[in-house]
Amino acid sequence: MGYDRPHMRIAVATILLLLTATACGTTPSSTTAESTPESPAATTAATIQTTAPAATTTAAPAPATKTCTVPNVVGLVHQTAQDTIQKAGLFLLAEEDASGQGRLLINDRNWKTTKQNVAAGTVVDCNTKILLSAEKID
Repeated sequence: MGYDRPHMRIAVATILLLLTATACGTTPSSTTAESTPESPAATTAATIQTTAPAATTTAAPAPATKTCTVPNVVGLVHQTAQDTIQKAGLFLLAEEDASGQGRLLINDRNWKTTKQNVAAGTVVDCNTKILLSAEKID
């Protein structure tokens, strides 16, 4: 009762292939369903060609890196050292207890800066992390 025509299956498969390829953004070069001896008419699927718009991407120029000169803060009260570093445009600061006891520098005015990890006068990217070591003032 049902019609089982191979050429119909091929035509349907071809159309589905073309629709899938178009939906996925690919373009098949050409696809045709060939006629078979059992079919009186040949079925030919039209070639679908899609033209992607020309990609006109221009890379934005990389922003110029802002540089800062590291000031000398050794010997300053730790709070003053931090303020001086920040006035120079350097805001990524870390601090440590120079005695090695691991104490936190809670009251910065009770500490004296004894060392900085980047030498004074060095020109660095303003996003450079500066480590200040300090000793507690008794």
